[in-house]
Amino acid sequence: MTVSKRIGQNVKLVKQAVVLLKNTNRIRKGNRYKFRPNKKFRRETALSHKEIAFLGSSVTYGAVSRGQSFVEYLREEYGVNTHKSAKSGTTLSGNVASRYGKSYVMRLRDDFKDVKHLDAFVCQLSTNDGRFDRHLGEIIESKHIQDFDVETTIGAIEYIIAYIYNRWDCKLIFCTCLRQSDPYYEYLIETLYRLSDKWGFDIIDIKHHKRANKMAKKDKTMMADDAHPTFKGYRYIYTPIFVKYLLKYFDQ
Repeated sequence: MTVSKRIGQNVKLVKQAVVLLKNTNRIRKGNRYKFRPNKKFRRETALSHKEIAFLGSSVTYGAVSRGQSFVEYLREEYGVNTHKSAKSGTTLSGNVASRYGKSYVMRLRDDFKDVKHLDAFVCQLSTNDGRFDRHLGEIIESKHIQDFDVETTIGAIEYIIAYIYNRWDCKLIFCTCLRQSDPYYEYLIETLYRLSDKWGFDIIDIKHHKRANKMAKKDKTMMADDAHPTFKGYRYIYTPIFVKYLLKYFDQ
């Protein structure tokens, strides 16, 4: 190896170390104890004692915040009875578990077996299907659950919708997540709006929420990277958006 190549590699390693150190520092600052869910802040609202289920991947799980996300804030501080199934790295589609775990479709069937009643169901629109090159599929006219191809992303979404409506007949909300420019995810969000026209569910579109994007950009300690919030990010970005939407719905 030439001296110039060795120097180039060393420079690259130093740059990577600097980036890692910066990320570690901002994660540590964003995950300070004072930002975590706290029962001391519990208040009685229209959300108290509501039964709400959450299905998702890393953002719903809390990948860089000790497995706690907006779900735990809703439970600890707003008294929501939460039912959570979230696994980092998992896709919407698939009938066979990946190395990261069961897909949304599989966990929907397996993890909520004992849940008899729900006031609402929240499903995170995953970015992982695109990352793992899952077949996109297409919207079909049918609303019969047996007609949806769960090996495709859109088929899996329609299966999830039909399953929730058939099983619990409750309010259904899909949520998008903050993320840097991603053409696949943008197209999936556009498709989600078309599916909303077909099925009548609601969308909490955090990906295009101007204030959320502004806050994440201004305060780097709110996000570990472009997609994953710290405790601070969940407290000040994600949770208030969910609370505002859910209060508006349940106060009707």
